[in-house]
Amino acid sequence: MRDVLFAIVAAAVIAVVVFASIRRLLLRTTAVAQATIVDPEEHTTMDERGAVRSIQAADIRLPKDALDALWTPMHLERLARTYWRYLTRLTLGFIRVLYEEDGRVVVLLTRPFVLLRFKAPEYEMGSGRGRVRWRIASGVLVSRGAPSGVGYLQITTQRCPPVDATTDLVHVEVEVANFYPALASAVARWFYKATQSRIHVVVTHGFLRSLAKLDLAESVVGRYEPAGGAADPAAPEPAEPTEHTPA
Repeated sequence: MRDVLFAIVAAAVIAVVVFASIRRLLLRTTAVAQATIVDPEEHTTMDERGAVRSIQAADIRLPKDALDALWTPMHLERLARTYWRYLTRLTLGFIRVLYEEDGRVVVLLTRPFVLLRFKAPEYEMGSGRGRVRWRIASGVLVSRGAPSGVGYLQITTQRCPPVDATTDLVHVEVEVANFYPALASAVARWFYKATQSRIHVVVTHGFLRSLAKLDLAESVVGRYEPAGGAADPAAPEPAEPTEHTPA
């Protein structure tokens, strides 16, 4: 019961700060590219087992030379870091991401208030698509009866046919799949949809729109950062991604 109460309080606090700060954060800097939200028609679903799948997406138009420069494992890792930075900034520091050797921990202000615990990110990248996935390990936002290790959060980037000779198009999706929310199982599904689910959609749309600034955060871990700050053509790249089967 204590975890459920904490999850409810956390959802309320996050909702207040998110809706108070999202416009301010989006207007902070000038956009370099153009981001258009293109969610699937049924972007958030919950199956009979209580597993949630939510996809938010955007098409980003940007100069061709900009995309060519960004299409590297290093920038995929920086995109991942940018997501966590956005989450912290948007919530005015109420939500923070702690880095561990074997994963990431999302907390409300500090430990022991752990909202979500993820395993270490998995990177995949090829000439046309890149993806980073964090598998969900635990946390108060996860139902106690959830199967272990099946849920995940991931960001996928897909190069699309160019708009014209000087403008490229990249499709970006943020997906949560096989997630069993504690609020849905312990309180009610309608309560989860009205609070945590709605907050997630708003936050993710804000993140996707913020990508129009092309302001990617420097990675904390630096797995694919070139040594000495110079380009390293021998840096290891993630494997070519396989076709993803929707959960």
